[in-house]
Formats: sequence, structure tokens, C-alpha cells
Amino acid sequence: VERELHRALANGELRMHLQPQVDAAGRCVGAEALVRWEHPTRGLVAPSHFIPVAEKDNFIVELGRWVLHDACRVLAKLNTNASTSELSIAVNVSPRQFLQPAFVTEVRDLLQATGAAPSRLKLELTESIFARDIEDIARKMAALRELGVSFSLDDFGTGYSCLAYLKKLPFDQIKI
Repeated sequence: VERELHRALANGELRMHLQPQVDAAGRCVGAEALVRWEHPTRGLVAPSHFIPVAEKDNFIVELGRWVLHDACRVLAKLNTNASTSELSIAVNVSPRQFLQPAFVTEVRDLLQATGAAPSRLKLELTESIFARDIEDIARKMAALRELGVSFSLDDFGTGYSCLAYLKKLPFDQIKI
């Protein structure tokens, strides 16, 4: 799986699917970017089969860059249509990707290169990020918020579940 996954990215077998996010009235307000692998012989491979492999060998950083780039490309297209210009896209970011020293610069450069509206990009982090350098995480989040990027805490209650961290980090949304 590891070897094939590296080839999958190079061969264009990975696809970004958008899962609609709706408000209480049922109106679509955005989407969550989900990566899927269309394997040439096995068909659609479930993320549960390849994301842990990507996490284990640090390929998750490259995979995350690809998803973030594709999401920003789609956001830029949405910005050109009046009926979709207010929609946002949420992208899951692994702790390994977020903790890369150049992550903030990469996001800024990607937003500029694609023309995506920073205010329409939401980065989703999981509680597992709390086990890392909280001060570094807070600095990066603050720098990205200055650009207009928002944050969601994904799967709250499944990991470290420390409410004190919520005071230290500028999350816009908590997904339980």
C-alpha cells in the first residue's frame, strides 16, 4: 500500500471529493474536502486503508499539501460565481503537516498563487495536536488567522479533550 500510495499521487489516482456542510435551515454553507483513492485495479480504496499508512511514513505531509492545493484551486473557482462565492471549504490537516516549519508560508503562498479567498478556507485540526508544542501551534494559528483563515477542532471528545486548550487556541468551530 505504501509504495502504491506514492505512485497514486504521481499517477493522478487521488481525488478530492466535497462533502456538503449545511446550516440549521438546510442551506449549503460550504464543504469538507475528503480525499479518495481510485486504484486502477482495486477500485475505490477507503481512507481508513491508506491514511494510516500515509501518517506512518510521513507521506501525509505531501498528501496534505496536495489536498490543500486542490481545495484552494476549487475555492478560487467558487469565488468567480456569485451563487457560490460565500461557500467555504474545510480541509483536514494532520499534526505532522501543521507542525512543518514552513506551513504558514506554504498556506500563504498557496492562497496567493490560486487566488482563493483566505476567509473561505477552514483548517480542521484534531485533538491529537494538543500533545505537541502548544505555543508553536498558537503562533501558527495566529499567523494564519491574520491572513483570514479559520479553524475547526475536529472530533472533539475523542482524544485529549482538554477544555483548557480551547482557551489558548483560536478555534472558530468545534465539531463533536
